[in-house]
Amino acid sequence: MIYFRGCVVREKLGNISQATEKILKLSSVDYRVLDDETCCGSFLLRTGFQSEALNVMEKTLNDLKGEKILVSCAGCYNTLKNDYKKLLGVELDVVHTSQFFNDLINKGKLKVKKNPVNVTYHDPCHLGRHCGVYDEPREILSKTANLVEMERNREHSRCCGAGAGVKSAFPENALKVAEKRIKDAENTGSDLIVTSCSFCILNLKNALEIFKKNKKESTNISRVLDVSEIILMEFEDEEV
Repeated sequence: MIYFRGCVVREKLGNISQATEKILKLSSVDYRVLDDETCCGSFLLRTGFQSEALNVMEKTLNDLKGEKILVSCAGCYNTLKNDYKKLLGVELDVVHTSQFFNDLINKGKLKVKKNPVNVTYHDPCHLGRHCGVYDEPREILSKTANLVEMERNREHSRCCGAGAGVKSAFPENALKVAEKRIKDAENTGSDLIVTSCSFCILNLKNALEIFKKNKKESTNISRVLDVSEIILMEFEDEEV
């Protein structure tokens, strides 16, 4: 199995790849990462550069075809699962970490304990509305914490504001949308926001910093975590 980290995780959120690889080792999963990992092409596709995206996708396909592919990023999952089939005519064997880790837990290969912490789950657009993956992340959170749902969830979830190049082209608008999502999470009384998309995590983290800075009273939301990180909270004292 190839663990395809994705551009944002590889370049900006190394904590997610570290957590994911630690879980894979704890679960005795045989995997490898690519020495010269390329891009899935999602960002180019969503911003209208289809010919450039196809060039990148064809190169990436050479590395991934015929392999089982594990991804942390919801955008990578949607692109590799759906766009490669639609545009390149190839059906890849791709699984998101939330699905894979939930399966490991259900099979007893990954042991978890429930933390006395309230968490709320943010549905990424790519993973939820585009791919219909809603249950697996919630099953993990129900086993590792106290899950409290936001009013807008699943297919009705509010976007984080970062997708389709919005964060690059209109960063202020992206953060305004993310701040609204922080307020949604705060209204649940949760301590943590957990999600399954590197773009969502990056934008929500940025918005949380601004939210804490501008809000007169303190917010109950302390951190934004990936689903891999909430699992790893159970193994903080383990050596791998």
